Amino acid sequence: MTAQGMPTSRLRAYLEFVAAVIYYFVARSVARHSAIGLASDAWFPLVQQALLVFLLLFGFSSFGYVFDRQKQPVREQGFPLRQGWTREVALGASIGWAIAVVCVLPVAVFGGIAIVLSLQLSAWGWLLADAVFFALVALAEEIAFRGYGFQRFNQSVGGIGAALGFAAFYAIVQTVQPGANHASLAVSIVFSLLLSTVYLRTRALWLSWGLNFAWKASRALLFGLAVNGVNSHSPVIEGDPMGSFWLTGGGFGLDGSWVTFVVLLLAIPVVYRLTRELDFRHNAPFIVPGGIPVDLDAAARLQHQAAMGPAEPSAPALIQIAPATPPPAAPPRRDESPDVSTDSQAR
Repeated sequence: MTAQGMPTSRLRAYLEFVAAVIYYFVARSVARHSAIGLASDAWFPLVQQALLVFLLLFGFSSFGYVFDRQKQPVREQGFPLRQGWTREVALGASIGWAIAVVCVLPVAVFGGIAIVLSLQLSAWGWLLADAVFFALVALAEEIAFRGYGFQRFNQSVGGIGAALGFAAFYAIVQTVQPGANHASLAVSIVFSLLLSTVYLRTRALWLSWGLNFAWKASRALLFGLAVNGVNSHSPVIEGDPMGSFWLTGGGFGLDGSWVTFVVLLLAIPVVYRLTRELDFRHNAPFIVPGGIPVDLDAAARLQHQAAMGPAEPSAPALIQIAPATPPPAAPPRRDESPDVSTDSQAR
């Protein structure tokens, strides 16, 4: 359905999905080449992600406005400023942080993490810049893989088909990362399914954005571990995990660990449970009134009267014509009053 409630054919929705996928790769290329000319090597990743977020948000909003006549295309993409949206972001961040901790604990217990700290003042400034970088990375991924394109594909094939299709799409994009392996492919698929489940349950990107951000930033900024093969994100904490490859993921990080695959797989029913209230609030069917207005109370009374049959006439009420109490006695007349003087003389 479009924003105005007009039906959209599945073929048209599928063509819009294809256009969104093509635009995503074009936006990535434009953002990369533009950032080369705008920023130095140190600021290049941050500027690139900021440009990518802008291009995706602007481009998909234009798609929604032109193709689907959406009056609020940014809201329709998954960013409604509804009541409690900040709590949704916080809940997602809590879940992402918890998943990261559960994945790191086996590494610390059964292997170990060698940590090097750098407490220089400049390092803390770069730490803040890296936090903004991960927020933009997570936001770009949510717009690209759960935004307009996902919604059009959902309109074409349904929620389950869209979740599986974009899980494969996300995994293919992640396989181009240096050091990707079979475990990282499996982790990418189940992680995309987790985030797609969050969107389908909440009909917004707030919770999935918080989860995606915390999952990436917690490992890099709090534990100093590699994210998708890159271990230079945290200038304050640098961690070197020790243990078997299936536990640590090697140089690729926990994104290539089979332990992470199991943890993310178990997180899907947990997230499904935690989003029960949001699912009820935002996925309940919207009833559109139509037809002729009907007085339901009057119809119910008529139905009751028809079922009970005609009512027996009630007994007539008593009508009082005269007052029930006797009238008061009239006072004696003057000529009938006793003669007090005559009675006295007689005595």
